[in-house]
Amino acid sequence: MSRSLGISVKLLHEATGHIVTVELKNGELYRGSMVECEDNWNCQLKNITFTAKDKGSALGVGRGRAVAMRARAQAAGRGGPPGRGVVPPVRR
Repeated sequence: MSRSLGISVKLLHEATGHIVTVELKNGELYRGSMVECEDNWNCQLKNITFTAKDKGSALGVGRGRAVAMRARAQAAGRGGPPGRGVVPPVRR
């Protein structure tokens, strides 16, 4: 009986030698260069940076132009909580 690997495991093996970010179930983040990985998703990283799960509220995940536009809007003072005299949005 032949056993084939799923696409996600193949993609994991392709990441060997590249910088990856691994998020654990408890919310901790590890970013580093992947040295080796196994079919059961055990991974070895080197030169890692660890981010505790209590820092997760300050982290956001995003890609591309939308993230840059959102960052510019928040830097300009827009996109935050409403101030005085502003009608809050209706939530349904």
